[in-house]
Amino acid sequence: MKGIILAAGNGSRLYPASLPISKILLPVYDKPMIYYPITTLLLAGIKDILVISGPYDLDNFKRLLGDGSQLGVKFSYAIQETPKGIADSFIIGEDFIEDSSVALILGDNIFHGFGFSSMLKEVSKRKQGATVFGYQVQDPERFGVVEFDKNNNAISIEEKPKEPKSNYAITGLYFYDNCVVDYAKTLKPSQRGELEITDLNKIYLEKNKLTVEILGRGFAWLDTGTFESLLQAGNFVQSMEINTGMKIAAIEEVACRMGNITPNQLIELSKKYKQNGYGKYLEKVALSL
Repeated sequence: MKGIILAAGNGSRLYPASLPISKILLPVYDKPMIYYPITTLLLAGIKDILVISGPYDLDNFKRLLGDGSQLGVKFSYAIQETPKGIADSFIIGEDFIEDSSVALILGDNIFHGFGFSSMLKEVSKRKQGATVFGYQVQDPERFGVVEFDKNNNAISIEEKPKEPKSNYAITGLYFYDNCVVDYAKTLKPSQRGELEITDLNKIYLEKNKLTVEILGRGFAWLDTGTFESLLQAGNFVQSMEINTGMKIAAIEEVACRMGNITPNQLIELSKKYKQNGYGKYLEKVALSL
């Protein structure tokens, strides 16, 4: 399975902070926002990742992440010239995906919870259909909303409905089989001129090939697209790290724990950050493994 991070878009809800730089490169507490979706893909066992950026930020992403070899993975890059919707990612990434299944995560989505890695590994093993993740929210009208029958089977999906049929939003993490590219090519732009991910998910739903995994209590899903949610996410990460003594989404640590790099390699990576607590933390982790 391959992975795509959609890190394009104007980030206009975060202007003026995101005027000079992609919002996906803004810090969430002590690390760039993109570290969090990278971590999610790494936890799913994915080692081949395409970062889709806007035209003005590509060099910044390359400067930050390089080719991925330092993490034992491979990063590729592509440009979305104009915001054409989330589902456009699969058309842009067609040559990258080839004959593989693929996971897509939005660059401003943060996931955290006990057992999440095990869930991701199981989902990534599925060879057919699509899997999305539902999360209960107070304001479902802001999201794509999934409706369930009495047996908890998904029966409908609506994009930002005025009268939501449930409180379960579909998060910005999606797993698809290789049919996704062909399905994406059949989509027509919505009224806002975008290829909607909800329309793509509806295709799988109509074919009875859509699975919705519920992220219940104990899971946190944070969409960092506004000033309020960005601050909330930073405070959440800070609180968790201070209380547990463990960092969230330190991609070097995750790569080591997933077996992509060795503890000795992790120590070498830690030297880049030797002037702050991040480097000291990585060294401590490496010595404990």
